Amino acid sequence: MSTKKKSLSIWLILVSGMLTGMGNGSVFGATLMCLMGRGGFSNWGGSAWMAYDPSTFTGFIDEAMIVFGIAFCGILYVGLNRHYKLEGDAA
Repeated sequence: MSTKKKSLSIWLILVSGMLTGMGNGSVFGATLMCLMGRGGFSNWGGSAWMAYDPSTFTGFIDEAMIVFGIAFCGILYVGLNRHYKLEGDAA
């Protein structure tokens, strides 16, 4: 596999993996909000650093979005590496 393909696939993995994963994380957050409301969270969260505090509802969802994004980057990394191996065997 050429170095150019690898460098292009890194951007593909980062951009599309984070976009897809964070989108799915936000759907997870919306589902959680619909099913349990605020539940055990004493604070909704909001602006500045409270938006990333996992003890607040908004912070929990933001953390979930980041975790989902990183997980999707890992899934794309494995998938594209296997694709390039198959493509190399065919050529």
